[in-house]
Amino acid sequence: MLMTLSIRNLAVIEAVDVSFHAGFHVLSGETGAGKSIVIDALSLIAGGRGSADLVRYGCDKAEIEAMFELQQTHPAWSALEQFGVKADPEEHLIIRREVNNQGKSTSRINGHLVNLTMLREIGEQLINIHGQHEHQNLLRADRHLHLLDTYGEAIIGPIKRQYQEKYAEFSKVEKEYRELISNSQKTYQMLDLYRFQLEEISTASLKSGEDEWLMEERVKLSHSEKMMDSVSEAYNLIYGQQGLETVSTAISRLEDVAAYDEKELKPILEQLQSAYYQLEDAAFQLRNYRDDIEFNPERLNEVEERLDLITSLRRKYGETVDEILTYYNSILQETDALENKDERLEELKIRRDEMLEDLIAAAKELSEARQLCASDLAGQVEKELKDLHMERTSLEVRLERFEDPKGADIDGRKIKLTRQGIDTAEFMISPNPGEPLRPLSKIASGGELSRMMLAMKSIFARHDRIPVLIFDEVDTGVSGRAAQSIAEKLDKLAENCQVFSITHLPQVACMADHQYLIEKNIEDERTMTRVEELTDHGRVEELARMLGGVEITERTLHHAQEMLKLAEQRKAVKTAPA
Repeated sequence: MLMTLSIRNLAVIEAVDVSFHAGFHVLSGETGAGKSIVIDALSLIAGGRGSADLVRYGCDKAEIEAMFELQQTHPAWSALEQFGVKADPEEHLIIRREVNNQGKSTSRINGHLVNLTMLREIGEQLINIHGQHEHQNLLRADRHLHLLDTYGEAIIGPIKRQYQEKYAEFSKVEKEYRELISNSQKTYQMLDLYRFQLEEISTASLKSGEDEWLMEERVKLSHSEKMMDSVSEAYNLIYGQQGLETVSTAISRLEDVAAYDEKELKPILEQLQSAYYQLEDAAFQLRNYRDDIEFNPERLNEVEERLDLITSLRRKYGETVDEILTYYNSILQETDALENKDERLEELKIRRDEMLEDLIAAAKELSEARQLCASDLAGQVEKELKDLHMERTSLEVRLERFEDPKGADIDGRKIKLTRQGIDTAEFMISPNPGEPLRPLSKIASGGELSRMMLAMKSIFARHDRIPVLIFDEVDTGVSGRAAQSIAEKLDKLAENCQVFSITHLPQVACMADHQYLIEKNIEDERTMTRVEELTDHGRVEELARMLGGVEITERTLHHAQEMLKLAEQRKAVKTAPA
């Protein structure tokens, strides 16, 4: 659960530190007091997009820090391990987010820097925020199949993953098959080009690394005369009277007197003797090298012509001979494939047809699994809606198949195969008996959508293991018994996770385990927002304000006390042993 939240310099909030508990929390306050800013802070913690507009005017950056207490088996720990973030499941999980006044953000988890993608993946496993946009998502029929698959993950998931693997393999073969068919003219053009290139490269009879050693040979041949003169002179200088003979004479002179001062002269003598042998060896090597120097204008001409040929090939096929040879091997394989195009087409067609048959079988299996889960989901939603005083509502998760004239033949119809299968899904609803089922987007009111969304969330919360659920004014458009039923559903939802609700309805606020007042004040001509956890007395006053507006009377105070008392009684009945 979320244990603490610290906010600094976020919009109109200068500094807020607040602790939370297990159970159902309500955040209330006047419109514009800053309740949405608290949601913005939690959205940033969950990986939401930062913006310079969020930073309090005149400040360098906004800072948000949240501390969570999670079970050791929660998937966030293993996700962090995969990211290379060291975190001990026996300790708290701390997420810190900073957004500067340039819009740049920095994120840390337990002190380790993480990027936004990593933060978002962790945040999605910790916090789920539901607001008015969720209603719009619920109205989008293209989202309904995803909701169904999420609900039926245990049954649908493995079948869907197997189908998608087959679909990816089929798509790859289908693409190659289509490209071979559509590129016939291009194929023959490329074949002629490849054959010319193969002949040109093959005729050159290139050898790996040839260009490098030819250039080295050219340098030697081009400068052979100068090399002969210089090497000969160096040999004569070393081996002549001014070279080794002089060193030999010096050695003889030192040998005559070394015995008189072995400590000083003997090391020098040994050094000269070593130098003599090294110079002698170098002289012999120079002599051999000189004797091998070749004056060969014809060979130089051959090398130049060979290098010119290689240069010409390099302009077309690669920077080096090795790259040219690599290109040669690649087009050799390509030519073989093009020359055997008809055989390849037939091979691909047979394989494609076999894979298509297998894919259709997998798609039908996926569709059957969805039909099973669709019926179960509809029943579960209807059950939840009864608790929300929509007991007369009928729901159907209607599955249809993609009709496409170019699609695959499935059960006598042309059906399009997509990565998601062959189905579309749409929630059909009948709010009143005797009325036909119609698309949810056509008939649901705001209040019905709020309860529908809450019913769906109540079901999904049992599957996704997200510890913190936040509802941002999802009770808009409801009142009376419907508001009371939403409050009871939120309270029930808090049995399995930590629930936060921003609300203006006293029916919802009185059912909370903990209530927080968010209010805005003007201090030193600056707007300041504070968050306060209300005592029992403070809750009575806040409920009275929610009931009666600006003026709080004895009657509204008494009514608020009655509401809290009745809420406690409902909670006591709910928790009483059977």
